Amino acid sequence: MDPRKLSALLSSLVSQLLLLIILLFDSNKTADSPFSDGTNTFAGVLNYLLSSQQIAASLSFVSVSRKRKRTHCSESDSEPAGEDPQLDRVRLGLTRDPDSFKPFFRMKSSTFEWLAGLLEPLLECRDPVGSPLNLSAELRLGIGLFRLATGSSYREIAQRFGVSESVTRFCTKHLCRVLCTNFRFWVAFPTPDELNSISSSFERLTGLPNCCGAIDCTRFSIVNDNNGGIDSIAAQIVVDSSSKILSIIAGFKGNKRDFKVLECSTLYKDIEEGRLLNSSPLIINGEAVNQYFVGDGDYPLLPWLMVPFHDVFPGSSRARFNAAHSVMRSSALKTIASLKNWGILNRPIHEELKASVAVIGACSILHNVLLMREDDSALCDTRGDYLGHTQSFHHQQHYEEDSIEASAIRDALAEQACV
Repeated sequence: MDPRKLSALLSSLVSQLLLLIILLFDSNKTADSPFSDGTNTFAGVLNYLLSSQQIAASLSFVSVSRKRKRTHCSESDSEPAGEDPQLDRVRLGLTRDPDSFKPFFRMKSSTFEWLAGLLEPLLECRDPVGSPLNLSAELRLGIGLFRLATGSSYREIAQRFGVSESVTRFCTKHLCRVLCTNFRFWVAFPTPDELNSISSSFERLTGLPNCCGAIDCTRFSIVNDNNGGIDSIAAQIVVDSSSKILSIIAGFKGNKRDFKVLECSTLYKDIEEGRLLNSSPLIINGEAVNQYFVGDGDYPLLPWLMVPFHDVFPGSSRARFNAAHSVMRSSALKTIASLKNWGILNRPIHEELKASVAVIGACSILHNVLLMREDDSALCDTRGDYLGHTQSFHHQQHYEEDSIEASAIRDALAEQACV
């Protein structure tokens, strides 16, 4: 059997075996599928996830370093290419100045090399039916990343890489499929132990204990194939203090309010039914404080979702709480701005709905990969366009009357806040 196909088969078998183990021995743990929604499911709901560290360790054998064959497109799919074994690397700019590499691929060349080695068997094992591409894993990855990083059209990418438009389209969609299917564990809701570490990081920033993430919702524009107009889809993220994505759902219509998106998610159901954020509460200023997220005023005040106070007096404990809350929530704004640093997400996406959701998912996974690799190539250091993001207190005022428990928890936290 072809070594590439054998490697891909082994990787697939290991993934399936891990899922079976989780189903058998971890049946009480649930989490969101990284890229699903209540009405338009793309990746299906994955209810049982290992921590990213555990699975990454289990799959590490896939990235065993070996000499990779570098070949080129068949004559029907590309312009004639020479026999120089370094041609693919020159095409991708891997031998050029690292500063010129980042704008085209949104990562350092060392991260690209690492990712190409990891994904090689899965990228090379599949070609269009009846049309073998005979492309190296590096070139396939480069074509897909160039599309995500720059948002360039398939025609522009085809001209740059000397392949047909159909090849660029295939390589991009296959890269998104591989990431969202085989490496979705890079966006996995944390284990209880990991949540404790996350809450400790937030507490060191602000003095507020037991916060397990910042939640927010953003919109991405897509081109409507039917009328050529611009529609939008909503994506909800939960992040930690380092801006690592812990949960993401995408695919809802963009006109849904943030809380309606949350209500439609399995994350909401799992928390409400006690399957997540269910560790023993801490006693803070006489109140039992459960694990919670922080969100803006488009969300209601809930025992597990803290939103800012409205109409506070400067220097008061409530003002200090709002300041601390803003610091914690800034990690979500930074993540959203970083995602929109990917060129394809910074403009209307010219793909059908499912493909657009896959693009959002792939960029989210790559965002976490860059954090894991300590590669800041696509990360945003400031809020950018989100500095003008204003809070709406309409939902907060509507729900606050029925949130006596949540109000008591927030008051207790306000006494604890310090920035």
